Amino acid sequence: MGAFISMQPNGLYCRFSGVVDCPTHWNMTREDYLNNTTGTIRSRAEGEDILDNYLKPFSDVLEHFMPHNMAQKEFDKLVKLMSS
Repeated sequence: MGAFISMQPNGLYCRFSGVVDCPTHWNMTREDYLNNTTGTIRSRAEGEDILDNYLKPFSDVLEHFMPHNMAQKEFDKLVKLMSS
């Protein structure tokens, strides 16, 4: 798995990397993502397509996390932040 974008419970977006098995960007607004905050989209149109058609459920973030590159405790704090 490469990476995916998910809408957090607080209505903002996060990017989850399957390479490092944890979130790499979080609490992004739609505009943050479309302005290529993550450095992973080639154009605004591509970003809009991803946000409109390819969002993954936040449960995928929880299911795919592995504590290799981010400690479980740090991830748990991040989930609370992304939920408020």
